[in-house]
Amino acid sequence: MRLSFALCLSVLALSWTICAAEQKAPPPKLEPVPNLRRHRPQMASDPELEPQVTIIRRETETIEEFRVNGRLTMVKVTPRHGRPYYLVADGAEGAFVRRDSLDTGLRVPLWVLFSF
Repeated sequence: MRLSFALCLSVLALSWTICAAEQKAPPPKLEPVPNLRRHRPQMASDPELEPQVTIIRRETETIEEFRVNGRLTMVKVTPRHGRPYYLVADGAEGAFVRRDSLDTGLRVPLWVLFSF
């Protein structure tokens, strides 16, 4: 019992000594943060990589075709009555897959591990 009490007192004294030594240390010299807005590089936009959109309007639906470098990559079909759907190119074969939304279904866990 006395041994555990003495051990607790020594741990408390050691932590108090470390804490007091940290308070006596001079603060580090700080330098101002450079203004990053002036040094931000300008991004060059390549017009070949931007999609060209062709809109076709019909009586029953509206079709939007998205092409990159002349290659059809996605089609958005908006029926007059109903929800829009997408036809997305699947790989290099040229086959299209129907999707009801552009959501891939990937869900990243947002667990809280620590909170202060």
